Amino acid sequence: MRCSNGHIMVLTGEPSGDVHGAYLVTAMQRLDPTLTFSGIGGSCMADAGVDLFFSIENLSAMGLTEVIFQFRSIKKAFDCFTSQLRTTRPDLLVLIDYPGFNLKAARFAKHNSGAKVFYYITPKIWAWNRSRIRQIKQFVDHAGLIFPFEEKLYKKAKIPATYVGNPLVDQYPYPLQRTGKKNATGSDPWIIGLLPGSRKTEIHNLLHLMVTAAKMIHTVVPHTRFLVSGASSIPKKEIETILASHEKTGLFDIIYGNPGQIFEQADMLIAASGTITLEAALCEIPTVIIYKMSPFSFRIAKTVVKVKYAGLANIIVGSQVMPELLQTDASPQKICKTALDMLNNLPAYTQKLGVVRRLLGGTGATGRAAKIAVGLLPGAGQGRLSKLLFDKGRQTLLK
Repeated sequence: MRCSNGHIMVLTGEPSGDVHGAYLVTAMQRLDPTLTFSGIGGSCMADAGVDLFFSIENLSAMGLTEVIFQFRSIKKAFDCFTSQLRTTRPDLLVLIDYPGFNLKAARFAKHNSGAKVFYYITPKIWAWNRSRIRQIKQFVDHAGLIFPFEEKLYKKAKIPATYVGNPLVDQYPYPLQRTGKKNATGSDPWIIGLLPGSRKTEIHNLLHLMVTAAKMIHTVVPHTRFLVSGASSIPKKEIETILASHEKTGLFDIIYGNPGQIFEQADMLIAASGTITLEAALCEIPTVIIYKMSPFSFRIAKTVVKVKYAGLANIIVGSQVMPELLQTDASPQKICKTALDMLNNLPAYTQKLGVVRRLLGGTGATGRAAKIAVGLLPGAGQGRLSKLLFDKGRQTLLK
């Protein structure tokens, strides 16, 4: 049985995509409150009104071997998607990041439904696997780009695409205001955030390293304490068990949920490479980026990745505004040494981050992406979106 006209299916596979999906859904609902949504996501999308037919809890993985171990869950999710697509026949399929899964979903949708496909937060073809651009051209109706340097690639490939801006600028429209410190005392300690990531493999690979490095930092700078980020996608017991094996009374506090609570307090961060480091850059929080994956995955990554840096802020700027320690360089000793250098030069590291926001541009990315998505729905060519915007403006005037 077909859902009512204006049904949108949204697919993502990671916590960051869940957040961006929720914002996008909310923005589309503002344009047209009659829209209905289903999809694959997490708690954020569910709270935004998306009827989830599969949870992302067991989907997040990075690296070839890590994905292989989760093959069963990924296959189950895809089978749910294909069944739901045939049953509900959505008018629009919105894909958010998670390219291995979502490009396959786009292909299936094009071959088995009449749904338009909008890809928001597109695959990082500028970094690796540029062959994916052929799949995007074949199966995607419009791409919503979040990095300005992506436009050139899509224009060259003649793919309908728009640089909408970066949605993180909407979440962090201004740098966080903090009081600078020159020295820390027992009553006013340095606070360092430890952000090991939102995937189980990241917790396994990185949290022990971070905690060991933190204890080394504390030995050198006793007036230091640490806030550990506990992502909602990770069972609390996993983080608590690791910390219990290292615990020093009062040295570590776990902050569950939104890492913004850590951003507001921390003088600097030690963080897993990922979207969170770009958020930190927009908040102008000096950050040491670390990452470690299986040796086999890393060897493959080195042969296919075409960018010089791992951190998004570094890629955008074209230089290491955030120091990177990857694979064997991500040792407790090197993390400690780099963090201590950063603590001694916080103003200089903070100043470097200001250029990131200037390069990304202003706010409004989610709203612009929502207008493109709604514009792809049936009837949009006859003025559906224009009428919706006119009606909303008229209602505002009559209030």
